[in-house]
Amino acid sequence: MRKIGRWLKNLFFPPHDSTPVRRILPYAIIIILGGALTLGTTSAWQYTNTSVFCGTACHTMPPEYVTHINSEHVRVTCEECHLGRTDLGEQIIRKIAYSWQTGSAMVTGNYEYPIRAENMRPSVDVCETCHFPEVVSDDSLIELKRYAYDPGNSLSYTYLIMKTGGGSKREGLGRGIHWHIENPVEFIALDEERQIIPYVRVQNEDGSYTEYVDTEAGFDSANLDESQLVRMDCLSCHNRTSHISEQPDEALDSMLARGAISSAIPEIKMRAVEYLGKPYATVEEANAGIAELADFYRKNYSIYYNANTELIDTAVEQLQQYFAISNFPEQKFNWDTHPDNAQHKFSPGCLRCHDGKHLTTSGESVRLECNLCHSIPVVASTEQLLTNIEISRGPEPESHQSTNWITLHRDFFDQTCASCHTVEDPGGTSNTSFCSNSGCHGTTWEYAGFDAPGLRVVLAEELKKYVTSTPVKPASGTQAPANSFTAIQSLFGKCAACHGENGQKGINLTSYETVMAGGTDGPIVVPNQPDQSVLVTSQQESSPHFGQFTPAELAQIIAWIEAGALK
Repeated sequence: MRKIGRWLKNLFFPPHDSTPVRRILPYAIIIILGGALTLGTTSAWQYTNTSVFCGTACHTMPPEYVTHINSEHVRVTCEECHLGRTDLGEQIIRKIAYSWQTGSAMVTGNYEYPIRAENMRPSVDVCETCHFPEVVSDDSLIELKRYAYDPGNSLSYTYLIMKTGGGSKREGLGRGIHWHIENPVEFIALDEERQIIPYVRVQNEDGSYTEYVDTEAGFDSANLDESQLVRMDCLSCHNRTSHISEQPDEALDSMLARGAISSAIPEIKMRAVEYLGKPYATVEEANAGIAELADFYRKNYSIYYNANTELIDTAVEQLQQYFAISNFPEQKFNWDTHPDNAQHKFSPGCLRCHDGKHLTTSGESVRLECNLCHSIPVVASTEQLLTNIEISRGPEPESHQSTNWITLHRDFFDQTCASCHTVEDPGGTSNTSFCSNSGCHGTTWEYAGFDAPGLRVVLAEELKKYVTSTPVKPASGTQAPANSFTAIQSLFGKCAACHGENGQKGINLTSYETVMAGGTDGPIVVPNQPDQSVLVTSQQESSPHFGQFTPAELAQIIAWIEAGALK
């Protein structure tokens, strides 16, 4: 040790008569060692921030690593989301805290499967370092190819226009899905995954709050614990955007659409989902079970199997690959374990709040509407050469302006609907009319609150005001005089949805007496003066009236008024 000490002393404190090189040498060594240490530390820091390190160094991470490298955020590293982008000092502090949380859990075994992320950074530290919610996103057209569970794997197309929106209200924007980020929305969740939300509140421009409570939750907003409130941000909906595990139904649609699996194989969608859904304890067991799909075709479609063995073998391989990246039986991870909040079909998602049964004290709901975040889905078959997507614009009847309309419309359907919509096969799935849309009626919306007992009681009273009187028809065998109200009364049938009993502006067009009585703003018919009659002038304005008469119908009404507006 003494020799080493003397050597170090001579190295760093050389004799006075030493050469310049000898004097510089110790400082050069310090600089080289310091540089090597800095480079090594930097390289280690960078490597421990890579997805490869995070995903492979720890035995609990394979499911999240595999789903991440197959996601659209594959080039975003783990630390950029879980620690957030910030200055180096803050990054180091966050990493120490996060590593202690995860590392100690791994060493002590203090965790359980499936693994769930905790203490995520707020989206302003993560998502908004790349995405800027104040920027408006234009509406986008989405085409979904769907294959049926039938022998021919029948193909249909579903079209949606997504209303992403964004921007701020001061710019005349702040609409669409990203309205939730631009405006203060808070909620309380009762579970770790935030799937059960009994309470939502929105801050209004004047600083007051509008509160919505789930009618079925038994939640007492009077005893609200504000420390439990969560501010809605990007991750409230996009919670699995970097770790999506496709459901078998959608995965099969994707594989069939891109030709990875041939849609010519009979029953392939139905059988593939069936074999994927069987319980498997290990991936090896799953591979063996999925391989039995070939035996099904060998037994039940022997002629087809013999002629298309390669197609079926390819299908089996694709299904095995899909299972391997979406199921990890040893870690209890599959396509159902982590709900994706950016949809509302396989888990509550949007319907955690927009289920129709979150009501204010006055009965207003968090809207459950098919065209709130996207347009009403339009389903088209392969035989259709033209698909018409309806974009709602202009005025709406009073009933449609109710926040509870989608729930109410199942019980309120009459001839007035035909004024605006085609109504063949109402409530059906034939896609022959607006009211037979399989995109709406062809699915059981498990998480919507349509049949919530508490909601049905609340809406029973509201439903009454939309049940309008039916215009009286002339007695059988009688002939209505020309230019009489009786002769043209049938024209007003389309108006009764808005202008029946207790109609808008006090106007009731269901009988001669109520028409002549006018509304809250005065008479709507002035005998012999159609140009002074609101019933006529409202139809001639530059902005069309909601219930617009045809030119021929309006001519009949004008002739009736010119003749004295007789009964």
